[in-house]
Amino acid sequence: MCGISGWVDYGRDLRGERETVQAMTDTMVCRGPDAEGMWLAPHAAFGHRRLAIIDIEGGRQPMVADAGGDDVAALTYSGEVYNFRELRAELTRRGRRFRTQSDTEVVLEAYLEWGEDFVSRLNGMYAFAIWDARREELLLVRDRMGIKPLYYYPTRGGVLFGSEPKAILVNPLAERVIDADGLREILAFVKTPENGVFRGMHEVRPGQVVKVRREGLSKRRYWQLEAREHTDDLQTTIRTVRELLDDIIERQLISDVPLCTLLSGGLDSSAVTALAARALADEGGVRSFSVDFAGYSENFQADDMRDTPDTPYVHDVVRHVGSDHTDIVLDSADLMDPAVRAAVLRARDLPLGIGDMDTSLYLLFKAIRGHSTVALSGESADEVFGGYRWFHDPEAVNSGTFPWLAMRGQAGLSTRGEFLNEELLRKLDIPAYRADSYQRALAEVPRVPGETGLQQRMREISYLHLTRFVQILLDRKDRMSMAVGLEVRVPFCDHRLVEYVFNAPWAMKTFDGHEKSLLRAATADVLPRSVVERRKVPYPSTQDPAYERALRAEVTRVLAGDSAIGCLVDADKVRTMLDQPMGAVSLQGARTSLEGILQINAWLGDYDVRLAI
Repeated sequence: MCGISGWVDYGRDLRGERETVQAMTDTMVCRGPDAEGMWLAPHAAFGHRRLAIIDIEGGRQPMVADAGGDDVAALTYSGEVYNFRELRAELTRRGRRFRTQSDTEVVLEAYLEWGEDFVSRLNGMYAFAIWDARREELLLVRDRMGIKPLYYYPTRGGVLFGSEPKAILVNPLAERVIDADGLREILAFVKTPENGVFRGMHEVRPGQVVKVRREGLSKRRYWQLEAREHTDDLQTTIRTVRELLDDIIERQLISDVPLCTLLSGGLDSSAVTALAARALADEGGVRSFSVDFAGYSENFQADDMRDTPDTPYVHDVVRHVGSDHTDIVLDSADLMDPAVRAAVLRARDLPLGIGDMDTSLYLLFKAIRGHSTVALSGESADEVFGGYRWFHDPEAVNSGTFPWLAMRGQAGLSTRGEFLNEELLRKLDIPAYRADSYQRALAEVPRVPGETGLQQRMREISYLHLTRFVQILLDRKDRMSMAVGLEVRVPFCDHRLVEYVFNAPWAMKTFDGHEKSLLRAATADVLPRSVVERRKVPYPSTQDPAYERALRAEVTRVLAGDSAIGCLVDADKVRTMLDQPMGAVSLQGARTSLEGILQINAWLGDYDVRLAI
């Protein structure tokens, strides 16, 4: 895993822009703490920061292919291709010669052998840029599910690009401007494909190739979800899911550095940990990590979304599979540490966070990085198998909007931004923005002829999650992990599994009367009964009153001073929130708004953002 950056300009000689390219590359140090590289050509410049995972000595970048002493193509690459060994063997049979053992070189040679269509052969998580010196054209490529981020910013003479917006924004050609649509995107919680939030900036869409030539920029999708009739019976479907998971886990355990799993005690992460433990049995088993808050289990109070604390289930899995486990326990002082909160915002580039759930994830990853460089996560199983509670709530399913905004207990998501003053809220009209985004998403949904009723609606709901909601969580996971130089792999995002389960009937996905029926049936044999029977519980959020007190005090301080956000907020609304009794400011309500005030205020100042609204 790495950080990439680059610049293509057909109107200037970029060999004289080393200082600027170095500055762009330096913003990616956290993503790649092990090494750096730069490659400059007349009209293309690449920067790279490396987190060494495969072929630690041989995988240095940018990687260049030459012929007769002339550069033919250059690659700056982030991610992992899990089928690189098969591709390498096929390319060797076709006469290609390799100098390293890295997957990076396989990607470069695959391009030279098959052209840009080679991307359809890749299985993995990746974002990369290839400069073809023969044609003087740039390819920007992102993996099918959008696990790894990639942004670009067209300029008069070409394009700037990077793993994160910060790599682009340091270039003088990029403006740090947020217009009304950018602010809407920050507040709406819908994750519009290709929207880079900063004016003029775009995000390469999952499964997309962006090509830059002298004549201009073009885009094409090399992968997207397709609707097909599912002909397998239930037992065959369960067996196929398990076979896919076994293969996926085995592939994603390949690493030349220490590896572990993230374990929450839920079905998803427990299944990954159990299957990894089986696959690594001959190598001493697997190491696992979980996050907890001081006093959380002892003082836990159930709410609309969380019935039980995680820790008892985590320990059931640890005993069952025999993992070498560590609980990372955090307290409210950790979560409110100004340096930590600043690091989280810097990792995000945007005030998109969800308070302590971002901060605790960052601290968990930071602690893990002291022991491991690669972690396997259960992220995205809920989107693939239909795990969230709103999948099973008729009111949310039929609400006419994104179900995660309509679900009871999720008011904090649907009311993001309500602390803004009335004039600004009217101008932004966030409900209309959400409605438009929802309708555009529905228009994309692939259909099976003759499909109607609940099956058709649940296909729509699944599509919304696999193309919108999952992007919110994958981006959060990537930013928090790469901020500390930890690579997190997501087995449930393997496109083969996603395609197969997407087309399984909803009745199969709920055949036992519970959420994620197919996953539960496919992995029950490797899990303790307590986890198999456990109801879905979201990522934990602290319930410590000390955290709420600290949050209130910080917002009060911001309102009393000459704050960057002062002209945007309605102070009376905020004071009304603060006047509520302790405990009423919950994650599901005003607490999300208080977190948003602090983060937007810090972001406006730290990023020197100009609002054009």
